[in-house]
Amino acid sequence: MTLLGEFVLPTGGAVWTQTLLDALDGLGVNDKAARQAIARMHEQGRLERVRVGRRTRWTLSPGTRTLLEAGAERIYGFGRQARPWDGRWVLLLASIPERDRRARYRMNVGLGWAGFGSLGGGIWVSPWVEHEAAAVTLLRDLEIDATSFVCALGQLGDPMALAAQAWDLPTLRRQYEAFLQATDAGTVTDTDERSDRDAASALTVLVHRWRQFPFVDPGLPEPLLAADWPGPAAAARFAARRSALIEPAGRWWRSTEAARAAER
Repeated sequence: MTLLGEFVLPTGGAVWTQTLLDALDGLGVNDKAARQAIARMHEQGRLERVRVGRRTRWTLSPGTRTLLEAGAERIYGFGRQARPWDGRWVLLLASIPERDRRARYRMNVGLGWAGFGSLGGGIWVSPWVEHEAAAVTLLRDLEIDATSFVCALGQLGDPMALAAQAWDLPTLRRQYEAFLQATDAGTVTDTDERSDRDAASALTVLVHRWRQFPFVDPGLPEPLLAADWPGPAAAARFAARRSALIEPAGRWWRSTEAARAAER
């Protein structure tokens, strides 16, 4: 999915089989495993097959294109700029009987995706008022009886402590620190020292490592985070590394596609 979003989507949504195999080989995926992965994507409706003589060209299905476009907007812009916060919270009271595990799972995943954290006992919070609309849509779709409030913290309580209770910030910190360590200057060399093919592989790995964060990080405002929070540094590192790699990586992809198109 990272390859499709980083290379196939921006170049028209179609790709030769051999280009995918070459790209996956650069990532250490052998030919058999790569072909199996492509076949699974086809079976799952992610890719559509187009026969060109005896060869195959794959196109993104409409659903995959929509998914990747939404993901790109969220992934590439995430964490780049601090958002102002007015101090208000969205508070949800929503609970489901334990026996209805499917609805509970869908609610938990959906609210987490919308940036809500759980305080336990069916209480969910978000520091972004605009996220209420997504929660309302989800809870109504699941037919869950819930109540929402838009409010500010009173004279009692510490907003940073509230955030620490609602989200697993220590684990998120470790994930950011691991990303920074994996992408430091000793791990990612200058693009002048690598081939275009290596740049394509490095870009794919970089984006694959980064793409988890917009989905696990609620994007809390600065007043709720420690002064040494590593999120902004990781976002800046991702942007700088991607900017350095994207030109040679794109050049390799375009030249590979052109070479495959010229084959008979």
